Amino acid sequence: MAKKKQQQPGGTPATVALTAAGVAFKVHAYEHDPAHPSYGEEAAEAMGVSPERVFKTLVADVDGVLTVAVVPVAGQLDLKALATAVSGKRASMADPTLAERTTGYVRGGISPLGQRKKLRTVLDTSADTHDTICVSAGRRGLEVELTPEALTTLTQAVRAPIART
Repeated sequence: MAKKKQQQPGGTPATVALTAAGVAFKVHAYEHDPAHPSYGEEAAEAMGVSPERVFKTLVADVDGVLTVAVVPVAGQLDLKALATAVSGKRASMADPTLAERTTGYVRGGISPLGQRKKLRTVLDTSADTHDTICVSAGRRGLEVELTPEALTTLTQAVRAPIART
């Protein structure tokens, strides 16, 4: 008999991880519109937050190693810069199914926090220009707001200029 996936008590794996770490954070919930063309832009609009403060979580393959890139929804991931940030040579976007299976989250709801398998993480340096940023809380329609320092510490992220506008 197949095991049922256990629901995390008190929220998503991301919010459970934040709570367990004693990190201050704020949850923002909104009604997800499946027809919206961009998960990140939808989040910024729904929360009334500048797209420069809302960060998307992307999973890339850098020299055969899955790597998380956290960049503002207002920009795009520079794959070459991501590879350089982790001393790699070549980066490409990871297969979406592999990203979902590895992180434990669905596309559009992948959080850099509370992932099934801890992946190396790179946070774009533009996060440093904000007191707080928003990232996915682990499902579509749910974001967490926290300091860039807290996100860096919890994910053991490298900070590097990996976004382009």
